[in-house]
Amino acid sequence: MSEAVSWLIPDWPAPAGVRAVVTTRRGGVSQPPYASFNLGVRTGDCPEHVAENRRRLRSGLALPEEPRWLHQVHGVGVVAAEQVRRDITAADAVWTMRAGVVCAIQTADCLPVFFCDRNGRRVALVHAGWRGLVAGVIEAAQAALGVPGACLLAWLGPAIGAQAFEVGSEVRAAFVAADPGLATAFRATAHGRWLADLYRLARHRLRCCGVERVYGGGFCTVTDARRFYSYRRDGRTGRMASLIWLA
Repeated sequence: MSEAVSWLIPDWPAPAGVRAVVTTRRGGVSQPPYASFNLGVRTGDCPEHVAENRRRLRSGLALPEEPRWLHQVHGVGVVAAEQVRRDITAADAVWTMRAGVVCAIQTADCLPVFFCDRNGRRVALVHAGWRGLVAGVIEAAQAALGVPGACLLAWLGPAIGAQAFEVGSEVRAAFVAADPGLATAFRATAHGRWLADLYRLARHRLRCCGVERVYGGGFCTVTDARRFYSYRRDGRTGRMASLIWLA
């Protein structure tokens, strides 16, 4: 008997009309190493399996439309959801102010950052790996929303945890060059590398944008193999989806 599709609902005080969800790896038809609810078309998975998983996503959540899937490139591009050509438009953040338009990003260690304004009129999603964070993808998304940071809420979804995100000195140097205070987000390992706290780095970037109402965090996609895909852990693997829309 197959598992039921499962997902996480962000625990944040978003206005009533804001809908948000993160899928887990459970409840689909994909076979190992993509088992089972893989939603990514560029992973090497069977296209028919991905299509069926996406159908189950739409049905299970009673989505108002097919999500606006991006072609993510670890950059700072931001696009209005209405302009997205599904699985083709290259960007790493997406926003909308139209009801019934479903913003989507995919992750398997990178950080999904959810945004909504306190009036529940605009929403956005950011795909934030370390390259996007250091280059300013959070700042770009906030600018595209056109809402002061003080009027925004943010929720940080499942990502690689600080105990698992080992990086080289060049990654630490890139962040510290932009802001020396970020040195404390890195912990030295015994073999000359660094453990980076992606959540801490994102919270700092959000504060710099004036976003103080930040929720979520505390997940680890690497260590929670039952619920989450992890590229760092497995290499060949699937993708979870983060979705946000206005009802």
